[in-house]
Amino acid sequence: MTWQELQNQALQLPISVRWRLVQSLLASIEQETLLSRSYSSSSTPMTGLDPWTQSLLGVVELTPEDSKESYIDYIEAKYK
Repeated sequence: MTWQELQNQALQLPISVRWRLVQSLLASIEQETLLSRSYSSSSTPMTGLDPWTQSLLGVVELTPEDSKESYIDYIEAKYK
């Protein structure tokens, strides 16, 4: 089922059921977010960062190869 089909079906539900669905989805998202935050905070302590910035930690996973290339690009651009 595509997300559009799911959305169309959800929109046909009574409003009270849709509210329960929204609450359930938000609780699920909050739980997953808390789990990912606790994982990233235990692996990389960055207590000096703003909470919003801390929430972005772990969003993008870079391989060591990507990190190295990124750093090389940064250094090349800086010292041109």
